[in-house]
Amino acid sequence: MNDDNNNGMNRRTFLRYAGSLIAFASASAVLPGYALAGFGKDKREVLTPKGTDNIIDLTIGKMPHKIDGKRGEAIGINGSVPGPLIRLQEGEDVMLRVTNELDDPTSIHWHGILLPFQMDGVPGVSFDGIAPGETFEYRYPVRQNGTYWYHSHSGFQEQLGHYGPMIIDPAEEDPVEYDREYPIVLSDWTFEDPHNVLDNVISLDAYYNYQQRTIGEFFADIKEKGFGDTVKDYHSFGKMRMKATDLLDVTSATYTYLMNGHGPNSNWNALFKKGEKVRLRFINASAGTTAFDVRIPGLKMTMVQADGQNVEPVPIDEFRIGIAETYDVIVEPKEEKPYTIFAESLDRGGFARGTLAPNEGMSAPVPELRPRPKRSMRDMGMMMSMGGMDMKNGDMKEMDMEGMDHGNMDHKDMQMPAMKETPVKHGPDKHGLGAAAIATNQFDRLDEPGIGLGNDGRNVLTYNDLKSLRPNKDTRDAQREVELHLTGNMERYMWSFDGKQFHEVDGPIEFRHNERLRLTLVNDTMMEHPIHLHGMWMELENGNGQYNPRQHTLLVQPAQRISALVTPRDKGRWAFHCHILYHMERGMFRVVQVADEDGSIYGQDYS
Repeated sequence: MNDDNNNGMNRRTFLRYAGSLIAFASASAVLPGYALAGFGKDKREVLTPKGTDNIIDLTIGKMPHKIDGKRGEAIGINGSVPGPLIRLQEGEDVMLRVTNELDDPTSIHWHGILLPFQMDGVPGVSFDGIAPGETFEYRYPVRQNGTYWYHSHSGFQEQLGHYGPMIIDPAEEDPVEYDREYPIVLSDWTFEDPHNVLDNVISLDAYYNYQQRTIGEFFADIKEKGFGDTVKDYHSFGKMRMKATDLLDVTSATYTYLMNGHGPNSNWNALFKKGEKVRLRFINASAGTTAFDVRIPGLKMTMVQADGQNVEPVPIDEFRIGIAETYDVIVEPKEEKPYTIFAESLDRGGFARGTLAPNEGMSAPVPELRPRPKRSMRDMGMMMSMGGMDMKNGDMKEMDMEGMDHGNMDHKDMQMPAMKETPVKHGPDKHGLGAAAIATNQFDRLDEPGIGLGNDGRNVLTYNDLKSLRPNKDTRDAQREVELHLTGNMERYMWSFDGKQFHEVDGPIEFRHNERLRLTLVNDTMMEHPIHLHGMWMELENGNGQYNPRQHTLLVQPAQRISALVTPRDKGRWAFHCHILYHMERGMFRVVQVADEDGSIYGQDYS
């Protein structure tokens, strides 16, 4: 350690921090040897605490918003979408004063931040919300570092642009070395009223699905699988009231995909100098159903952080980022040429893109969209006899579907040759109208990158690749287990936990203060769900023991059984929900109450 590491800030860290402010003051600044932390050429604010009380002021209001030449109206923060970059320092106390200039109540949730529950920003759970014309003061100690974000937890405001990035600098020397950095906020934007979007998918589940299977695909399937198996396959999906192309509820039929508020035609730029290490802090702030597959053709990436927590570096070519997740990567361009930052929607219907370049205004070739993937019977949680199967990617062939009553999900035992993993088998479990299906066979899937990935030779990140850089503090075994099923009825567009929508449950899920528990999630639906637990970490059980990665959001694949260890250190009432806004609004939401044995929920443990 050299002399300029005194007071927790070395020369590299200081220059990076100063560069954040300069980058926003001058849109065309190029700072050799410095790091730019901002939105590239955009003139947006970087907000740091001011004064003896460490205050940051934020104002929520309506604003005009133009996407690739088309005009609409958004909800902005300090006049921008995304909102300003908030930059905090680990170890400080902060006050964020939020003024509401809307005609409706608003809120801000600090996603992934550990804080007193009254400051968590969920109306009806942790506070009353911020009324029109009023100012609310969020006060909390900053006791972590990394890449995070903030967003509204009121109605459909998040879909309308109410979100922004947050970076917390570490109190100690950052283990990640880099010369420049950029937050890259991915999101989906619709010019429709979000209430109309929800009404549309309620009235017709495939309203925005323009990529359904064609007659040409039917005959192609016959050629590959044979007529009998193809008909059985189509019949099985029909009985399940699902389609093999049910990938995203809301698609590019209405969405434009944004990178730092810019549409694909606007070519957002980030600058670099040859030989620099550039840190890209990816945040998926989508409100709809959009998971993105991210790659930078011509550049290798090194994953260094997930959900704000440092992980052992992982070299990759591509990664999937679910809604609300954050991933930090390092790239090292060796040539002075532009590189396309390409974020392709899971259903291959569209993309967000920008350019990493030595000079502003440059662009690189934009990859073609890959073929749309299809759901497999395995995504239904089914086992079956077959001649062959690629387990990693769910590509099933020569399926024997006889004897299967998919409507009632009362399946006969079925066998599969040479499996990489042993599935968890459960008998039929009825959750009522809220659950159209039950995954009678549940799979680990932690080594799978997700549907549509891993077939083209690229090295794609999986959850099994994530290993915490530092050991977790709590080494106890789980004292008890809480199991929840992710359930849904696509035909009725109902989403729930254990078949019950939020308005149907009797009370909160009870966690005991400082207990050690295992939270197990089982996805009984055929869609991915990004599940977010407020107020505490989920230590994903991926085989790394004390070095299991800490997550605030888990992207749960269809028919997946996934578990995490949890130590609820902060008492209070915490939201627990699917981060697909339309799923949360339709019932996939619960409250977790962390209390002492006597039921008290007040008083925090900041250890």
